[in-house]
Amino acid sequence: MQETKSLLKFRKPVLVSSSPKAESHTEDILDSILPPKKVDRDGQLWVQSVSSTPATRLEVVQLQDNLDSLLKQRHARETGICVVRRELFSQLFDELIRQVTIECAERGLLLVRVRDELMQTLEAYQCLYESAVAFGIRKALQAEQGKAEMEANLEKLSNEKSDLERNVQELKAKIEAIERRAAEQKNLYEQKHASEVSSLKHTNLQLKNQLEQLLAPSTGGKK
Repeated sequence: MQETKSLLKFRKPVLVSSSPKAESHTEDILDSILPPKKVDRDGQLWVQSVSSTPATRLEVVQLQDNLDSLLKQRHARETGICVVRRELFSQLFDELIRQVTIECAERGLLLVRVRDELMQTLEAYQCLYESAVAFGIRKALQAEQGKAEMEANLEKLSNEKSDLERNVQELKAKIEAIERRAAEQKNLYEQKHASEVSSLKHTNLQLKNQLEQLLAPSTGGKK
């Protein structure tokens, strides 16, 4: 059975037999809070439980060195969400729980409650983070879609504006043509009116002269 490198200290794997070995109260508690690994190999069941041996001061120091080494080997991120860093620190917490439980089972059980509460909080934050990311992506997609619609509307309005400006120019040209024709007609009317007035004046003057000529002899005879 190949052992996986972990910060949590395990005992050597044992083959499960029909007459299982009796375990101490501390080992029972450890197995309940840190379940053993079970592997079925070649029809035989191997079990590897966490170690019930107390940790020495040197082992605690070595545990810290192993943590730093694994963080570096597995390229864990120093900040932000990192699955690798979370996994290694979870193993570290379990190892600390194991060490405390061996010294005081009640204190170890309290640490298990703290661990479980932290895990629930982390899962809640992770769910919130994933929801926020999904919300941000949806908003970005909606913004892109809205941008395309606004650009289409802008192009449509721009075309309508060009059409209206062209219509305005056409109407101005028509108005100018109408005004020119009206001015020309006015000039023709004024010229015609002036010619008629001049003709009437000339006719009136001729009639006046003729009338004066007709009246002149009768006036002379009376004298």
